[in-house]
Amino acid sequence: MTTAPLPPKAVVIRYVEAVRDGDLDVVRDSFAPDATWDYPGSLPISGVWKGRDAIVEDFLGGMGARLMPGAPLVIALTNVVADGEQVVAEWTSNGTTAAGAAYSNRCLGVFVVRDGRITSIREYADTHHVAEVLFPAGK
Repeated sequence: MTTAPLPPKAVVIRYVEAVRDGDLDVVRDSFAPDATWDYPGSLPISGVWKGRDAIVEDFLGGMGARLMPGAPLVIALTNVVADGEQVVAEWTSNGTTAAGAAYSNRCLGVFVVRDGRITSIREYADTHHVAEVLFPAGK
């Protein structure tokens, strides 16, 4: 007997909570193997990340490397709206960068979920803040 996949809204909530809790297994399991993540702007991390491994290891892992080791990144899901396979989620991210600066951002993601896995995300965030705090002087 196979279990039916979670509804799209539940998949996104589960994913955001896993990021918040540092549960890398659930984070990885949340994505379809061929998922994409579109991050805006002209930052070193901007562009379309293709594939679960690139998203989890390179994009998310690369962002994590810019934060102070051992210091928590506090993520709070503030709103989730779902219509069919499309889910819009808002969250806040607060932490300390590796250089000791305060990082505080509000983010929005437009997720597409099919068969219980995230197949695409378009993220919107304050990229000016990301540039100033996480990538000062283009580093």
